[in-house]
Amino acid sequence: MSASNLPIVIPSRKAWNRGRIVGQKRPLLPRYVWAIRVRLEPAGAVRDLALFNMAVDRKLRACDLVRLKVADIYAAGAVKERASILQSKTGALVRFEVTDGTRKSLADWIAHPLMSGHEYLWPGRFHDRPHISTRQYARLLKDWVRSIGLEPSACGTHSMRRTKVAQIYKKTGNLRAVQLLLGHAKMDSTVRYLGVDLEDALSISESVEI
Repeated sequence: MSASNLPIVIPSRKAWNRGRIVGQKRPLLPRYVWAIRVRLEPAGAVRDLALFNMAVDRKLRACDLVRLKVADIYAAGAVKERASILQSKTGALVRFEVTDGTRKSLADWIAHPLMSGHEYLWPGRFHDRPHISTRQYARLLKDWVRSIGLEPSACGTHSMRRTKVAQIYKKTGNLRAVQLLLGHAKMDSTVRYLGVDLEDALSISESVEI
């Protein structure tokens, strides 16, 4: 067969997900949460520590987290212990708690000179961007994860949303509580979100004696 009759071989394009971890991102384990906090505190990263702590406590989608305003969590000269926010995706009201450590880091950030005159809790760098974008938040998360030696592609912004509720479910098995905290309208959504399977159900059943 002459060279002119040979089939044309078109080089295939490199797959976009080659070498990446794709699919639903896993929540951070408690030891990773503490490792990141230990990294941020000595570094004097006041904003990043407050943002990280709030991401764990609030269990919010990234689009809602970056749009938080100071007035949402701060009143009468102090950070609120509990607050509410309307979810942009569903329009449903979701309540959340703010733990002691998170309140302290938020108070430090709100009192910081860089926050003077800002309405949003995480102000943007440019005048046309009143708050950071979800992409900026995702980049920060990758930096935090990379700083403790984890593969950045293994975690995403939804990892932060899942982190605390995964531990609540693990310790209590209470799916209804998790559903309320996430603001899901249907239990099926919560089950899929947590990745609840038969092994989880059996483990909970084995721990209950009648």
